[in-house]
This record gives sequence, C-alpha cells and structure tokens, in this order.
Amino acid sequence: MGSITTESLAAMLALIGAVIIVSSLLSGFVERSNFPQVAAFLLFGAVLGPSGVGVLDVDLQSPVLRVVATLSLGLVLFIDALTLNLPEVRKNFSLAGAILGPGTILATVVIGLGGHYMLGLSPPLAAILAAALASTDPVLLRGLLRRPDLPGPARLSLRLESGLNDVVLLPVVLVAMALAGTGGSKSLDAPKLVLQMLVLGPGAGAIVALVGIATLEVVRRKVGVRRDYESIYSLGICFAAFAAAEALHGSGFLAAFAAGLTIAALDVELCDCFQEYGETTAEMLLMFTFVLLGASLIWSGMGILTAAVIGFTLVALAARPVSLWATLTPMKIERRSRAIIAWFGPRGLSTLLLVLVPVFAGTPGSEQLFQIASVVVLTSVLVHGGSIMFFGRGAFRKGGAAAPATTESKPLRPLPVAPSESTVEAPPEGTYPELMTPQEILALMEQGEDVRLLDVRLGRSFLEATHDLEVAERLDPEHARDAARAMALPKDSWPALFCT
Repeated sequence: MGSITTESLAAMLALIGAVIIVSSLLSGFVERSNFPQVAAFLLFGAVLGPSGVGVLDVDLQSPVLRVVATLSLGLVLFIDALTLNLPEVRKNFSLAGAILGPGTILATVVIGLGGHYMLGLSPPLAAILAAALASTDPVLLRGLLRRPDLPGPARLSLRLESGLNDVVLLPVVLVAMALAGTGGSKSLDAPKLVLQMLVLGPGAGAIVALVGIATLEVVRRKVGVRRDYESIYSLGICFAAFAAAEALHGSGFLAAFAAGLTIAALDVELCDCFQEYGETTAEMLLMFTFVLLGASLIWSGMGILTAAVIGFTLVALAARPVSLWATLTPMKIERRSRAIIAWFGPRGLSTLLLVLVPVFAGTPGSEQLFQIASVVVLTSVLVHGGSIMFFGRGAFRKGGAAAPATTESKPLRPLPVAPSESTVEAPPEGTYPELMTPQEILALMEQGEDVRLLDVRLGRSFLEATHDLEVAERLDPEHARDAARAMALPKDSWPALFCT
C-alpha cells in the first residue's frame, strides 16, 4: 500500500471541498430547472479527469473509489430502510408486492436473457448485470418525487420501488457472484450462502440497531444527548452494523438495510436530525462517487459500443416499462399514473454501485459488466433525466397545463382575521386568530376575494402524504420568501396555508 503524500492529501481534500461547494450552489438551480444533478456531477468529473484538466484519474481498483462506493451503497440501503413508512407499506401491500415482485423480477429476467443471448455472457454474469440494471435510482428520481403536480399513486409507487428494490436485487447479485466465482453450481455451498445472506448479515444488523437504539434511549433519558451528536449517531449504527456482518462473513449491505428496517419497525421517537444527517452524508457521498466515476470510468463504456451493446441497452431500458405496465394493469391505478410509473425508472448510481460489488470482490468478468452498465446508465440519464426536465411545472396534473402565474413579483400579504363588517364569522374566542376554518375560506371565495390555497407541508410530510391537494399550489416552507416571489403572489390575495 503506497503512502499518502501531503500533495495527494491536499488534492483529495480540495476535491471533497469542491464537490460540497458545487452541490450546494447548484441545489437551487437543479430544483427549479429539474436538470439532472447526476449529469452535472458526471460532467464535473469529466472536467477534472484525464480528458479535462487532468487532476483526477481513478480506476476500478482505486482504494478511494472502493471506500466511497461501499460507504455510499451501505448508507443508501440504511437510509432507505430507516425512512420506510411501514404502515404505508402495509396499507399498500398489494401495490408494493406487485412492483417488487412480478414487476421487478420480470424485468430482471428479460434483461438477463438479453445479456446472455445478445452479449454472450455466462448465466451468472448475465444475472449480475440484470439485477444491477433492474435497480431504480432514487437519486435521479429525487427531483421528480418532490414535484407537487406528481399524482399521489405515482409518487407512492416510485418511492416504494426506489427505496426497496435494491434489497430485492442485492441477493441476486450475491448469489450470482458465488456462482461466477465457483464456475458452476456443483461446487457452491448453498447452505453456507443462505446462512450468510439470510441470518448472519440481517441478524447482525438487527442486533446492532436494537442495542444502539436501546442505549441511546437510556443515555438520553438519564443524562441527555446533544442534538448534534444524536444526528451523527445514525452513521455509527449503520457502519457498526456493516462491520459486524462483515466480521461474521455475512453481507454488510444487507446488515445496513436490516439495521435501518429494525429502527423503522421500533417506531421510537428520534430527533429529526437522526435521519437528516444520514441523508445529507449519503447525498454527499453519492455526489462524490459520481465525480469519481465521471472522471473517466463511466465513459469507458463508449469504447465497447457495438450493435449488440446498443440493442441490449434498448432492451434493458424497455424491460421495466413493459413489465410494470403489464403488472399494474389489473390494479385500480388510473392510466395517467400508471404511465408515469412505468416510464420513470431511471438507471443511475444504484446500478453502478451494485455492479461494483462483484468488481471489488474480484469476480471474473465483472469489469466488462461495469462498462456495459455504464452505457445503459448514461443513456438513462439522457433519456429519463431529459424527460423530467421536459415536463414543466403542472405537466402531470390532469389536463397537463400549469396554473397561470402573473409576471410581476409582489410581496406576500399575511393572513388576517376576517373584518368585522364581513359576513365571515371571526374565530371563537380563545383560538388562534390567524387560523381560518374551511367554511371561512369558502365564504371569502363566495365574496369574490382572491384566495390562494398554498400547500406548505414540510418535505417529509409532503412526500409521504397519501393524498394530494390538486387545488393548492405548492410553496416550499423552508424557502418561503423565495418561493412566494417566484410564484408572484398578488399582494391583495388571501393566502390560505395548509400544513400537517
């Protein structure tokens, strides 16, 4: 192992700082324009790579890439499980089962057959590639899921799929890796593999989570825990679960997911920072991984472009829409939502992280899989990311038209109590005077007042909502002033705010 020089350390710190600064400064632009954040960081990596200024050159055996990619996948699986709304999953069990069962499996089988017969891959390698390419990327979907005009069924379905299908596909990758490493199923120790995947990994993750949360509650109750330290506690549980499973020769990735799922099932009262810091750290690692891959690795797929690879790319991108459309057709989901669900299944970093697992494990032939997956991911970023940009504000509402907005930016008028001469009754004594009942709002509308219904639910409440307010406009409460100016709310309007 080579020593780390002062120059290399300084260059790495500079790169980390640049990624954080650029991601922060681009966040507003990305949110408003729906420009794929993934594309921005791939281009940033290309600028820094050998074909650009030449300050970043990473190969598949780079220790930095291995550490960052491993941390990224582990944290993504942990956060996906931690943020899982289990009552929502139980309520929509048939939908989740259809998407994660027939929908995902059928797409995986079709892609696997394409890899075997079109590219000549062995069955284990074809299965690894298929499982990786069947993964729906939550990073590319993040901007879409935050859009207020996205129908509720589509938001729910895409959130469930992007948050859960990696844990369905990861075992496929692990089993196929074992088969590829042995050269066939005859020498495969199936009982040991099942023990590692279903017992050691998840068991270690669950135990670490139980002990970690129980300890946190005891210390918090008797001594107290500072909020900033509770925020990083989530990272400790995730990494400890991963390490415990790996020490037992289980899957650290499955352990990370099991740890997050255990905490979600416990339904304990945790500081919002517990989840938010983990999400922020995962976001930073994901962006850093994209920069590393964008330097040169992801573009290596352009060197293997053949008719067979192009044909396989089309099959890989078409498999999911066809399988999900067929799976969801018998269910009571409106055609518009079903079309959105079927189309928006981008392949991105989750695909590359899954295909890097066998690369880091030294599975024979896995480097070729990374190149093929890179072609599909780049095509998906262009096609799916571009289509998210193409559909402007309000495009997903019924009718497809966005609500007209005035061009003049005016200050927001606060919501006052109804005037005494109005036919609207004042709120009962003792209540908050700024609150208005739905009856009062309707009365104002009947009097010809300009009432603007604004949905100001916080991010998590808004994303996890099972119902939409189609008559309301979305105003981000975390940036209320900028949002109000962008919407050009008339100063003589009555803003009626909805929150939960």
